[in-house]
Amino acid sequence: MGGDEAPGALRAEGYERLIVDGFNALGSRPDGWWRDRPRAMARLVDRLAGLAEREPGLRIEVVFDGGPHERVLSSAPSSVEVAFAGGGADAADREIARRVRAAVRAGAVLVVSSDRRLAASVKAAGGASVGAGAFLRERLP
Repeated sequence: MGGDEAPGALRAEGYERLIVDGFNALGSRPDGWWRDRPRAMARLVDRLAGLAEREPGLRIEVVFDGGPHERVLSSAPSSVEVAFAGGGADAADREIARRVRAAVRAGAVLVVSSDRRLAASVKAAGGASVGAGAFLRERLP
């Protein structure tokens, strides 16, 4: 972030890193996303890239359950880190919790997920969380 760039709202709130539970975020809007998962995933990544433009200096990551989708990876902008967590049910939740625990400044990490168990893990690690539906409505118009 350049010295004269104003921080976005999340940066002003003290967050340096945003980690999104990908399928949880997609599932918060029953818009038929499941009919074409790779397309829906790419759309979410594009929306997060728009947030990255409005939030200079905010590190944005999205973690999806399952194996990598080339369609999503090939279209992902450099402003959003896209990760896939193989290993069965709740693999993305475990990966997100691991990332928060490994963070140098866990208090500067905001996780987007409506999963209560994940929110509890994030809180125990010192991070913060926000529900996916509210976040999408308020931050990703």
